[in-house]
Amino acid sequence: MIYDFEPGDKVINPSNKDWGIGQIQSIIKGKVTVNFENVGKKVINAENIELKKIND
Repeated sequence: MIYDFEPGDKVINPSNKDWGIGQIQSIIKGKVTVNFENVGKKVINAENIELKKIND
């Protein structure tokens, strides 16, 4: 799943929609750093949390 993403992609976390739209900053060893508009930077374990890509 995570290999469909690259830095700069816009995503949402369906489990926490109140976080708002996030932009992927980096992907390192299954850890995805995303800067969300409402909660700032989050480091997400891609194995445990699903992110959905959105199109601009």
